[in-house]
Parts: sequence; structure tokens; C-alpha cells
Amino acid sequence: MNEIYKTDALIAEDIDAYLETHQHKTMLRFITCGSVDDGKSTLIGRLLYDSKMIFEDQLATLEADSRRVGTQGENIDFALLVDGLAAEREQGITIDVAYRFFATEKRKFIVADTPGHEQYTRNMATGASTADLAVILIDARKGVLTQTRRHSYLAHLLGIRHLVLAINKMDLIGYDKAAYDRILAEYRAFAESIGIADFTPIPISGLAGDNMTTRSANTRWYDGPTLMEHLETVELDQTLDQQKPFRMQVQWVNRPNLDFRGFSGTIASGHVSVGDEIRVLPSGKTSVISRIVTMDGDLDMAVAGQAVTLCFADEIDCSRGQVITAANNPVEVADQFEASVIWMDEDQLVPGRTYWLKLGPLTVSATVAQPKYQVNVNTMEHLASKTLDLNAIGVANITTDREIPFAPYQDSRDLGGFILIDKMTNRTVGAGLIHFALRRAQNIHWQATDISREHHAGMKNQKPMVLWMTGLSGSGKSTIANLVEKKLARMNRHTFLLDGDNVRHGLNKDLGFTDADRVENIRRVGEVAKLMTDAGLIVITAFISPFRSEREMVRAMMQPGEFVEIFIDTPLEEAEKRDVKGLYAKARAGQLKNFTGIDSPYEAPEAPQIRIDTARMSAEEAADLIIAKLIP
Repeated sequence: MNEIYKTDALIAEDIDAYLETHQHKTMLRFITCGSVDDGKSTLIGRLLYDSKMIFEDQLATLEADSRRVGTQGENIDFALLVDGLAAEREQGITIDVAYRFFATEKRKFIVADTPGHEQYTRNMATGASTADLAVILIDARKGVLTQTRRHSYLAHLLGIRHLVLAINKMDLIGYDKAAYDRILAEYRAFAESIGIADFTPIPISGLAGDNMTTRSANTRWYDGPTLMEHLETVELDQTLDQQKPFRMQVQWVNRPNLDFRGFSGTIASGHVSVGDEIRVLPSGKTSVISRIVTMDGDLDMAVAGQAVTLCFADEIDCSRGQVITAANNPVEVADQFEASVIWMDEDQLVPGRTYWLKLGPLTVSATVAQPKYQVNVNTMEHLASKTLDLNAIGVANITTDREIPFAPYQDSRDLGGFILIDKMTNRTVGAGLIHFALRRAQNIHWQATDISREHHAGMKNQKPMVLWMTGLSGSGKSTIANLVEKKLARMNRHTFLLDGDNVRHGLNKDLGFTDADRVENIRRVGEVAKLMTDAGLIVITAFISPFRSEREMVRAMMQPGEFVEIFIDTPLEEAEKRDVKGLYAKARAGQLKNFTGIDSPYEAPEAPQIRIDTARMSAEEAADLIIAKLIP
């Protein structure tokens, strides 16, 4: 406590000196995790209370609540300090990540109290994603539990380098060294099996304070550090990052006037000096650092963790999301990767669907392939899986729509960690950790050809386009599409009709009707349609294509203005009444699963370029309307 009194004295004597000292303290981010009721919140409360860095109103609330529940002295319920949500208080469990700040004379801390329940794995992953250290709690009475293994695996997966095994509630087993040693041996065997090479074990009592901030007389057999001593002295990731090659993601292009052009960001690793040669990726252009600008003035050198603006000696192209690296030690650039994916959404992953992939300031379109396997985090088994559900963790290949600069997550969290965002809802649906680029990403290159798509279209004297007809089964898509092609043929237009049933006889005969197969069906058709527009053709399609996201995926493949969404709008009851193929009857009888409109959803276009109301016009009239609107 002497350090706390020194700090109090400095605050009283010279507040400016205290603030200056406080500003330059290092910052450690850490999480507490483990099974339910292992004492995570109590441990955080004890650290806050013993460090004497809590606000007076928190102390008043603590004392009032202690009196209300009839506790005194060391039996205070320190968890009351960190309960942040009413729902958590009502349920008696942690269901979200609660962040708290405190400081000692040596260091500042941000601690995240993460949930213990399996169904809140995504919340635990969120807290761990920015942590330097994890305190994994074990109830000394219960030993190593499933959630102990689960959270240790997640912490290791998410790249947390420093693990503390806090064997808690030692007071409830009489500070039994033999029990402590048994738990330690069991955990060490598990840790080695998943690749955790080192961790720091500490016997503690969060409630009684043993080995929290001061050494306990009850554990004279233990000669290691207290928890606070370890937190104050552990080497920070930032220190290790400074020893790596220079990398910085460009977060902002700064050009307040014509005489200044700088590229702003936080240095992810290494150091950079004025005069250093750098390389900008993915373009590969090189230059030399002419200035390092900060809010406090220019620097000769900057290191990992510093926010800076870099100026180049040459006018080379560099934009938001690109990466500046040491010229002789660049990062990789690729568009296909293997990655671990933590799924965070109630709706399961749909392989083949396009999502936004956000890696730092860079956002690109990406598709996730069917997982290679899903990890049973409780047993570490690799299980076959076609998709990922909420809180599931799997390994899958990911393809982006362009080459991006990256580093494996184990080398750089900044350049190897990403999130996935649903394009329709803007929800964050997953988090990912890049392992490596696929070999085919380096082995396959685009081959330039001399005859352009413009030349193909000019030979045919027409503008290429895709007339994408969507609607329920039985809405009349195929009939209308066929009439449109016939009319265009009479006008000497060069066309090709892709029909939903026909492509399933060949190109897509390996696909079923699950959501994932429907997505892949449309992706393949979209790629074929794109090739046909490159050949200068007018492509007419007739597909249910039930999901908005996949129709938007195909639109994104095409040149601007070449994708025309045509909604063949027929009510379900009318389509079911027609039932030309007898499919609705089979679906209603339970003989046909995943049938659109019955047990699989149809997402109607919200703003189609053309809407055909089949209740008010014939197929012939619909075809004439489409041609009149699109063909000059």
C-alpha cells in the first residue's frame, strides 16, 4: 500500500506532475475468464478495492450493499463493483463483457470481465481480441472444468501470449498445497496438448485477498509473485511488436492543402525513421520517408503503438486500407486464405454467400467456403460440418474480391484478424484469424487478352446486359424469359437464356436445395452470366434466386448498369394454384424439403428495375414491356 500513499501524496502536492507521470505509464489490457462462479467478478472487485483507485460513489454503493446483505469487513461482495447490467444482476451470471479501468503507481489497466457460459462464447472472444493477458480462474474445489479448457483454447487461438492460471478460493480448501499441485498438473497436461507452452500459476483467494496484491501468510509454500506484481511487470505485447518488421495500415489520407500529403495510422509493428525506404501494398510502389508528423511535432523515428502521419519523398499512389511496410521486408498479398472463423450470429453461416470482410480500415467482399471442419472446443475434436452456428468455431477457406495485404494472425493481430459483416443487415456475424494464403492464390494469375469485351459488344452492335428474372416457382419466369429471347432474336440481338431447371441438369447437377446449395447455384450462374456479357451477349435468366444478398452478389460481378433485376411478382396463393409441376402439393405433403415459399424463405426485391404484375398482364405483354424499357 506504500505505493498508493505515495501516489496520493503526489496528487495532493502537484497534480500536474501526477498527470504527467500517469500519462506515460504503460497500459496492460487483460481479461478474466473461466467457468461460471469461479470468481471472475470478485477478483476484479478485489483488484479495484485493493488498488484504492475506485470512485467514492462506488465505495458508497459497495458499503450500502454490504450492509443490506449483512456482510462486514473482508466478507464484502466485491462483485458488486463490476456488475454492469441489470439482467446480469437478475440472473446472477455475467452475460456480456464488462470493462473497467484502474491504475497503480507502475501501470494502467483495462480489465474485461468475460462470460463463463458456453452460449456467450462470442462475447468472450470479443473481450479477448484486444487483450495482452488472460487470467484464467479455476475454483480450487472443482478443479479443471470444460469451460476452463474452452476459454484457454480461445485465449490461445486469439493470440494472447500471457496466461495466468489463478487457482481461486484457496481459503475454502484450507490452502491445501497438495490439491493445488493436482490442479496444476492436470491443467499443464491440457495446456501442452493445445500448444500452450508457458503460463503463470498463482494460488489466490479473491474474496479474502490472498496473493492478490500482497503475499499471503496462508501459502508460505508458494514463492511466486502476487497477481498484482505479475500484472505490473509482465512484458507488454507492444514491446515485442517493436522488435518486428515495420508495418502500418493507412487509416486516413491527410491532405489539408496542396503542399502537404500524408498517410495517417497507428504503427502495427517495428519502427520507421526519416530516410527509410518503404513499400506500399498491394501496389508494390516504393518511396522514402521524408517526414514523420505527430500532434506534438515531427519525429526522427516512430515505433509500434504510435499514431503518426508519414510523408513520402515521391508522389506514389497510397489510399485508405493499404499497408506501408519496410521496402525489403513486405507482407504477403493474396485473395485466398485459410482462416479460423468464430461465428457470432443467430443465423448460421451460408457458404458461398458474399459478406463484407473488414480487416482494419480495409473493407472488401468475401465468400466463405464450406468449413473444412468445426472444432469441438470442449474436446478439441475436429468435426465434419457444412456450416457454422452461433458460437461455433471452424476452419474454412476465404476468397476476397481483390488481393489484399495481410500477415498471419499469429504474427500480427492488426494484419491477420478480421470481422465478417452481413451485407443486407450490417450485423457483425463473424470474426476470423488468417492462417496463411492458399498456394493457388500465388500460382494463378490473370491472363490479359487483346480482344476486349467492348470489341465483342461492338461486333454485335449491342450493349451487353443481364436480364435477371426472379420470383416464386410457378410465377411465370421461364415463360416470360423464353418470350423475351424470341422477340430479341427477331430483332437480330445476340442472346443466351439460362434457365434454373436446365442448368441443374449439367453445370449445377451436384447441388441440392439447402440455403448453402442455393447460394452456390446462383454464384455459378452469376459467373457464367459474367463471362457471357464479356462476350457481348444479352443474357436472360430465370431463377427463383430467393435471397437478396445473392442477387446483389451477381449485380456486383457485372459492369455498372448491366444487371437488370426483374421481379416476376406473383402471390404465393396464385403460384400454388397454378402448380404446373406439382411441387407445391409435394411440399405441403412434406415430401419436398426446402421448398421456396413453404419451408424456405423468398426475399422479394425491394427496388427492382422492372416489376411484372402477372395478375394484371399476360406473359406476352410482360415480354413486350421488358423489351420496350431496355432495348432502344
